[in-house]
Amino acid sequence: MSTQRRATLRIQGTVQGVSFRESSRAEALRLGLSGWVRNRSDSSVEATVEGEPAALEVFVSWCHQGPRLARVTHVARTDGDATGEFRTFTVERTS
Repeated sequence: MSTQRRATLRIQGTVQGVSFRESSRAEALRLGLSGWVRNRSDSSVEATVEGEPAALEVFVSWCHQGPRLARVTHVARTDGDATGEFRTFTVERTS
C-alpha cells in the first residue's frame, strides 16, 4: 500500500510574472515530489503534486509564500490519493 498522496492547489495573488512556476518546480524536485504547475488565464497558478505526505506539506507551506516577489493571498487545496502518473515535476502551458 502506497503512502503517497496528491494535492491540487490553486494559488491566488501576485503569482504570475514573479518566477512562481519555476521556483515551485525547483522546490518540488528538491522535496522529491512529482506533478505539474501552470499559470491560469485568471492570473492564478494551479499545481497538482504527488509524493510523501511530509514532503507534500512542506511544499504546500512553501506555496503559501512562494518566491521572493510573490504576494500570495489565498491557496485552495484539494487532497486525494496519488495516481503515480507523473515521473517528475514540470511547468505546463497556461490553461
